[in-house]
Amino acid sequence: MKKYALPLLPIILAALSFLTFNLIGSRVATDGTLQEPFFLIPIGFMFLFIGIIWTALRFIMNKNQKVNI
Repeated sequence: MKKYALPLLPIILAALSFLTFNLIGSRVATDGTLQEPFFLIPIGFMFLFIGIIWTALRFIMNKNQKVNI
């Protein structure tokens, strides 16, 4: 199970990114501009995509190693 710990790290970072975005929230400044930490959304999706691909590749490689033995 230790083989899956490192590929799950980006998924955890994605969850933290989305959680942080919701905790910080949005507000409207006095001049009418919207202030929100929008950069956390694409970063979260990037980490999620990397984590899913990395975990899937690790799973496939692990399965192929068991078949070849």
